[in-house]
Amino acid sequence: MSIEIHPLPAFEDNYIWAIQAGDAVVVVDPGESAPVLRHLERTGAHLCAILVTHRHDDHTEGIAALTAHGAIPVFGPALEKIDGVTQPVGDGQRIELPELGIDFEVLAVPGHTRGHVAYYHRGLLFCGDVLFGGGCGRVFEGTMAEMQASLARLAALPPDTEVYCAHEYTQANLRFARVVEPDNSALLTRSAEVARLRTEHKPTVPSTLAEELATNPFLRWDAPAVIAAAKARRGAKPRDASEVFAAIREWKNHF
Repeated sequence: MSIEIHPLPAFEDNYIWAIQAGDAVVVVDPGESAPVLRHLERTGAHLCAILVTHRHDDHTEGIAALTAHGAIPVFGPALEKIDGVTQPVGDGQRIELPELGIDFEVLAVPGHTRGHVAYYHRGLLFCGDVLFGGGCGRVFEGTMAEMQASLARLAALPPDTEVYCAHEYTQANLRFARVVEPDNSALLTRSAEVARLRTEHKPTVPSTLAEELATNPFLRWDAPAVIAAAKARRGAKPRDASEVFAAIREWKNHF
């Protein structure tokens, strides 16, 4: 059975991802219930599971309403306290979703929050607030080194992996990326395409990991231009990839 993935806009810039096979739906990070309920009513589908990447309210507040009338399994990070999670998961665990005919590997990706996880199935990555289109999440609970290691783990996945992040931040992220790497031709091309999509009120995600590796400064800690930008920002040459990442992330915090 073929899989379809639908972006369900929520709040101002969130996406709840609806993964659908036939009349079965799994949703990722339901910060609101209303967009999910509208999708189920419109398609005649039923909700069979919920995946949660981390504990922030804009990813979890819809759980209670969506599970109020049925025993729906809710998978979420074991290292975080999230109301409604019935199946705590950790790194390396495999989640079977028989209604969709697929499974997901759980990847621990701390940094944005302590227990943040991502869900990976061949060619599909649901990464919450760790990796964004052209950017990455803020480092709230972990260290810069932890966040860089988490991003490196995602960067090692196959380049054709589709990246389903939880926010429509791409256009703003690419404005910053162009300051870091003004001569990156792939970045200029992507920026133009993203501007067109936003003019047409279309999502800019998912992207591919290959696209992120070519244009996202938070994955390009080995690129000479990004290293030079980090050196200029810090006033000293970064000693390693973690320091390059930290310099760029701290810069973005105040951009």
